[in-house]
Amino acid sequence: MICCKNLYLEYPDGDKTKTILNNINLTINKGENVILLGPSGSGKSSLIYLLSSLRKATRGEVFFNERSLTNENVRVIADVRKNHFGFIFQMHFLLPYLTVLENVMLGKNDFSKQNKIRAVEILIGLGLSEHISKKLHQMSGGQRQRVAIARALMNDPDVIFADEPTASLDHQTACEVISTLKNHKKDSILIMATHDTSILSGNERIIRLADGKTIE
Repeated sequence: MICCKNLYLEYPDGDKTKTILNNINLTINKGENVILLGPSGSGKSSLIYLLSSLRKATRGEVFFNERSLTNENVRVIADVRKNHFGFIFQMHFLLPYLTVLENVMLGKNDFSKQNKIRAVEILIGLGLSEHISKKLHQMSGGQRQRVAIARALMNDPDVIFADEPTASLDHQTACEVISTLKNHKKDSILIMATHDTSILSGNERIIRLADGKTIE
């Protein structure tokens, strides 16, 4: 379960304070697929960063499985992210000097034979069987995005945070990828920011953001 209470994100804007997120209160239970919808600048990405503790809120608390992460030290939060969270960013953050397979295995940071087999299986499932040994410069933007998605699945995360994960994919591939993210593990949580309503299947929980507030 992911939960936040009275979450604010503000930053100085000249002589004033600009509010990005305004008193957000959410509870996301195991097994839920949550879609954050809203125009550019509505706070979708910021909310993902706060819920995953990649960024600290101005005020408020974030909980994972009823444990507050807000005042935990950096090492504890890093362990939670490593063992329970998977991340898919708008920018791939892949390492160009590694092969596709090596980039995916970094998601587990374990280059054992067992994890190599798992990485290959994930890549095949995402339609990248012919690209396993390639370097990134040999691949398209959409293929690189699928590599980043495979990396996020490597540690079998309890929560996947996805920020516009299908932006560079064609519609059919995008729908296939979303299905993979939703169904990768029983009781996992998917929290995805997107503006593309065409990829929604109708069984998602929709949270719209406007003026820093949520509307369900």
